[in-house]
Amino acid sequence: MSLVYTLFVVVSAVTILLFLVLKLKINAFLSLLTVGIYVGIITGMPLDEVIESIKSGMGGTLGFVAVVVGLGSIFGALLESSGGAFALAHHLLKKFGDRKASWAMMIVGFIIAIPVFFDVGFILMVPILYALSRDTKKPLLFYSIPLLAGLAVTHSFIPPTPGPVAVADITRAPLGWVILFGFIVGIPTAIVAGPVFGKYISAKISVINPIEPSSHISENTRKSFSAPSFNLIITLISIPLLLIVLGTITDLFIKNQILSNNLIARIILFTGHPFTALIIATFLATYLLGIRFGKSRQEILELSTRALGPAGIIILITGAGGVLKQVLIDSGIGEIMAHAVAQSPISPILLAWILAAVVRITQGSATVAMITAAGIIAPVLELIQVNEMQRALVVLSIAAGATILSHVNDSGFWLVGKYLNMNEKQTLQSWTVMETIIAFSGLILCLLLNLVVR
Repeated sequence: MSLVYTLFVVVSAVTILLFLVLKLKINAFLSLLTVGIYVGIITGMPLDEVIESIKSGMGGTLGFVAVVVGLGSIFGALLESSGGAFALAHHLLKKFGDRKASWAMMIVGFIIAIPVFFDVGFILMVPILYALSRDTKKPLLFYSIPLLAGLAVTHSFIPPTPGPVAVADITRAPLGWVILFGFIVGIPTAIVAGPVFGKYISAKISVINPIEPSSHISENTRKSFSAPSFNLIITLISIPLLLIVLGTITDLFIKNQILSNNLIARIILFTGHPFTALIIATFLATYLLGIRFGKSRQEILELSTRALGPAGIIILITGAGGVLKQVLIDSGIGEIMAHAVAQSPISPILLAWILAAVVRITQGSATVAMITAAGIIAPVLELIQVNEMQRALVVLSIAAGATILSHVNDSGFWLVGKYLNMNEKQTLQSWTVMETIIAFSGLILCLLLNLVVR
């Protein structure tokens, strides 16, 4: 199979995927499966081998992603229902004061989005944005953009949010390195796209603060007073992250013979596995945010069940992305692409970012963009020399590329515009530019880090 034909297969596969999703409005799960079958057939794979690739690709991916995303969703639902997000926001706003409240909102968004989905975190914080703008007489965007930047960066860069978990699994990048580098890349990115850009754009765009019913504000305020403490929320969110990072570092030390593989090291590796770390955190949250706050066992069961609904969609789409990756490997396309990339001056990090950005701009969904880019780049990473840290940077570059240029084909565009009372032009000038700043800042920082970890 020639390189030209390989490029044709890849380009045509992406084109068909976009056609199915955009034009025919077919679900991304079914579309990705269809494209996987198309790639297998057009590359000459026997039909029975195409089916085997689908089974192994789906099963191999879901074995990890389903557990992590499922546990993360339950954990996030417990945090949301307990009022923990409001407790976090009120504590930080009190500490930072009105003058630096925009920085407090960025930090709130950054922390909340670790266990809670982006749209849920934003909707939870909207009443606080309205109240802040009214009380301080500052523009609504002055506080909204920092919050949105914190939410968007963490949602894309830091596990256990579904996007980076899925991409890390498909590309075989250790979650510990993804978390560690996610903070290193994410914090400066959130600062530039949040408080810095927010201060600039809020002076350029005049947005009328929607009139929020006083009963709604008082209800949320009352909820925040009975919410768990700031220290408890931070501790619960930190536990799984620290366990996973500690496990990753311990594994690295064992491989480099800095530590011996004794009983203590094996216990750290066990508790630092994402499965174990999230199970521990979820049980702690069940008691500390559920039972201790008066929730019945039945209420906790119903809450957990509801949380798994949105997670199921993401899990299936991720599995279909694993199918595409496996077909690319089994068909031999991955090997041809790997040789081409190895001889090319283009970094795999840049290539991954471009793939994600193209799909994102065209069809709107960041999740589909991330899964598609990961499925295409994963076979390349298997055959060129990249270490675990570089794989993690590829994950973050995909996440950054999938954030770029949110516009009218992205549900987040309309969600933000509606709640902040902006028209389409204003949303493009603020939200879309903020997302694009995140995309380019993330790419630049990933490329710089790659010079260090080689």
